[in-house]
Amino acid sequence: MEAPVRSGGVQSVERVFELLELINDAGGEVTLSELAASTDLPLPTIHRLLRTLVGKGYVRQLPNRRYVLGPRLIRLGEGANRQLGALARPQLKHLVDALGETANMAVLDSDMVVYIAQVPSLHSMRMFTEVGRRAHTHDTGVGKAILAQLDDESVRRIVLRAGMPTPTTKSIASIDALLDELAAVRRRGYAVDDGEQELGVRCFAVAVPDSPTPTAISVSGPISRVDEDFAQRVVPLLTAAAQAISGDLNVAD
Repeated sequence: MEAPVRSGGVQSVERVFELLELINDAGGEVTLSELAASTDLPLPTIHRLLRTLVGKGYVRQLPNRRYVLGPRLIRLGEGANRQLGALARPQLKHLVDALGETANMAVLDSDMVVYIAQVPSLHSMRMFTEVGRRAHTHDTGVGKAILAQLDDESVRRIVLRAGMPTPTTKSIASIDALLDELAAVRRRGYAVDDGEQELGVRCFAVAVPDSPTPTAISVSGPISRVDEDFAQRVVPLLTAAAQAISGDLNVAD
């Protein structure tokens, strides 16, 4: 007699998360009819679940009746990011110990990347990206490593919503150029930010496979130290670290 109740409870939870992910995938704002067109759930069920989520603060309804993700999700996301960063820190430290340059982890948050963990270099001249900083995807190593895991249409939607500022003369300025770059990232297995965020700084990054949210790790430093010889050393170490982090994340599976 308990199985149907338990099954129904799991189904309700799955439906709630499906709606939250659909809102997020739509850029964080969506109408009831748009949700209904994106799922097989009956309209009354969608409306009932949204009403519950609004009441709990996980979704907000705007005056124009569109639904957006609510502020209570921020606290959950920040907590999850802290845990993910703590899990990855030993691997980031190993990278710094082996290479001498700053190691970072970032995740895709809506249409931007947010840095959630860092182990800094001991050098006085180093990249000063801070934990909590948000950055565009098209001109960062971690951003391009993450985008390369997505299909081209998803990339287009993310970049069109976020925009494509060009902080340096080396920054990618068009979606077509970005898609070409992402194709190269997929072929070689890692991304490079070569002065695209800051002139004189080079960054190598790889995606963390099978992570619950799109995630990448990177090693960055001045081009005087992060040269061609450095590239030969950093890529295998980054790849091994990403695999180790993935294994830790999925150990429960």
